[in-house]
Amino acid sequence: MHWLLPRILLTLMAGAVGAGLGLALANWTDLRSLGMLLGAATGIGLIVAVDVLRARRLLSWLREARTDRAPHHTGFWGEMGYRVERALQARDKDLQAARQRIEQFLSAIEASPNGVVMLDAQGQLLWCNSTAADHLGLDPLRDLQQPITNLVRAPEFVAHLHAGTPEEPVQFSIPGRPGTLSIIVRPYGDGQRLLLTQDVTERLRVDGMRRDFVANVSHEIRTPLTVVSGFIETMSQLEPTAAERKRMLELVAEQTQRMRTLVDDLLSLAQLEGSPRPSGDTWVDVHALMQRVLADGRALSAGRHRIEVDEGPGGAIAGNEAELLSAFGNLMSNAVRYTPQGGRIEILWQRRGNGSGAFEVRDTGPGISADHLPRLGERFYRVDSGRSRASGGTGLGLAITKHAVMRHGGEMQVESVLGEGSTFRLVFPPARVR
Repeated sequence: MHWLLPRILLTLMAGAVGAGLGLALANWTDLRSLGMLLGAATGIGLIVAVDVLRARRLLSWLREARTDRAPHHTGFWGEMGYRVERALQARDKDLQAARQRIEQFLSAIEASPNGVVMLDAQGQLLWCNSTAADHLGLDPLRDLQQPITNLVRAPEFVAHLHAGTPEEPVQFSIPGRPGTLSIIVRPYGDGQRLLLTQDVTERLRVDGMRRDFVANVSHEIRTPLTVVSGFIETMSQLEPTAAERKRMLELVAEQTQRMRTLVDDLLSLAQLEGSPRPSGDTWVDVHALMQRVLADGRALSAGRHRIEVDEGPGGAIAGNEAELLSAFGNLMSNAVRYTPQGGRIEILWQRRGNGSGAFEVRDTGPGISADHLPRLGERFYRVDSGRSRASGGTGLGLAITKHAVMRHGGEMQVESVLGEGSTFRLVFPPARVR
């Protein structure tokens, strides 16, 4: 307040000067006191007029956009303008910082894989991120201030929303949109609600596969165990003949081998899923692989099929030899098992124009209907369960093959026509082929 004392002195000086001038003028008349009073009032009035002018300039600056600096004055109004300008600058700085924090917060929510929807106390849409808009089929701009129950009409969701704030999330499918959503409702603020959406389609699919896997493993192991335990009980309580004992031991050995094969396939699949991808600096000769696959196929066929091979230009694949041999061998063994006697099986290696390579196994078997093709490669999935078990398959061969080729950056393709046969193809990217 360094301006206060000078301002008091200035006012007193203005009053004194005005009074002196009034006294000088009043000497010509008889109204000396009135002249002094009028002179002092005039001096003070000039000070007030200057203050009013400066206050008006300050108010005018406040009413406008304030892009320039506050009016530059000395004394009271100068300090007033300076302090107001400082306060406004501090407020603008705080608002800018708050705006940036809000933008960062909304950007973080926008990047979330889960959907976020904000509802007011009346259940109307206040804001949603793009994930929630995609989950629920909303338009973040057009649907603002619309009741959420008019926008999402799934009965399960509407009932869940009207039930208050239950602890458990609700799962439902939106008509006309694929997949399953899970939504949690959380209250906040003054009667407002927050909806957290999550696409659980893949999780439900994986849970279903896990349940099926456990059930299939249990079933596959229980059947041979039942046979083995039954024969053991029979042999311990009865005295079978030599021929009966031999037959029982053969069946026990067969079922034991079946369990061993199942365990080996499970271990192979677990190793494929848990180990790092094969390096790209170890090259496996395609010719050697195909000769081993051909020899195993002919041994398994025992002359019942006509097996042909076409190695094309040959070459090499960068990867793990054991995994590649397992993948190629599974396709060959499937072709031999499911192709009727007298059928033809062809294995070939092709180089493609884009530099990739493809290993194919073609057969003249019964073929596979189109509705089964997307699920080939799932664990324990069988087109014909009875025929698969009769042929000695575990239902894991194609799963192992699919994982092995994917670990080498490739993919498994299947083409089949009922009654005409099937073609299983393993395609490897150019970086893995030379």
